[in-house]
Amino acid sequence: MLNKRQTDLLKIIVEDYIKTARPVSSKSICDALHCSSATIRNEMSYLEENGLLEKTHISSGRVPSEKGYRYYVDHIMEPKKLTGDDMLKLQTIFKNSSLMLDDYITKSMEIVSEMTHLTAIVLGKSSKENCVSKVEVVPINEHNLIAIVITDKGHVEHRNLTIEENVSINDIKQTVDLINKMIIGTQLNEVGKVLEYEVKPIISMYVKQHEVLYNAFYNAFSEFAKESVTMTGRKNMLMQPEFNNADKIREIISKFEDKEIVDKIEENDNGINIYIGSETEFDDDVTIVKMKYDAQGEEGTIALVGPKRMEYDKVVALLEYIKENMKEGK
Repeated sequence: MLNKRQTDLLKIIVEDYIKTARPVSSKSICDALHCSSATIRNEMSYLEENGLLEKTHISSGRVPSEKGYRYYVDHIMEPKKLTGDDMLKLQTIFKNSSLMLDDYITKSMEIVSEMTHLTAIVLGKSSKENCVSKVEVVPINEHNLIAIVITDKGHVEHRNLTIEENVSINDIKQTVDLINKMIIGTQLNEVGKVLEYEVKPIISMYVKQHEVLYNAFYNAFSEFAKESVTMTGRKNMLMQPEFNNADKIREIISKFEDKEIVDKIEENDNGINIYIGSETEFDDDVTIVKMKYDAQGEEGTIALVGPKRMEYDKVVALLEYIKENMKEGK
């Protein structure tokens, strides 16, 4: 553990670098800590030897290392007090009674993305308590349909279905009628099991072209049960000085577009968790702050992605505020 002066020094360097993106020199700290420049240099050398600071090649100043950010987050940082303006912007969403839970989560994260200049990601899972209320199908042409699922909570999802073979309208109607009779009241994440073990064994008794229709609907319901991904402020990452290299920009963009990589951002632990650099499993040059949510039968992950040089105290405060408003309900 660091002594008080070393702790204060690290705090000043981290927070100054977060604001300016410029290496911090010993001269700029002397007045704040009431120490000589030599004393500050000695303490900075100690922090550097212990892996908490790094010296850049462009100046004599220091910047926080990944380990330094981690120490700051774990031992120094305190959530920042939100301004009245910040809270008012979020309250316009939380007080809007016309919004569904997933809508106000998404919209509140859009606002947080604007406030922090970070990329916001919402990974929403199918509701544990959303049960199927009705299934409808809208034919587009002879090979394409839109399947619509309505839940008892008023949630509506739709998926495009492509059927390679020509099937009759009557077979489609029979399939939809059978599915409606057998899955109404089933939780969204349990529909696949009902289709496999209850619908599949008997559908051939009612539908001629049962195999192609069953496969199409089974695939559609598998998609309904998967996570949905909403991303806001993707360009915010590219405006950060850390990512002014064209190769790095392409690398970050490709990762944002890779659903498999984005899905790994899912959070399983409770609370607000901060993953820095190599801890993220996303990119060594970013930090991801994640929070699992479980409210009104909906669960998922909200996350903010940005450079390691981010306002941790403000980010945590904003997510805490969202978390508290989720608890209170709408």
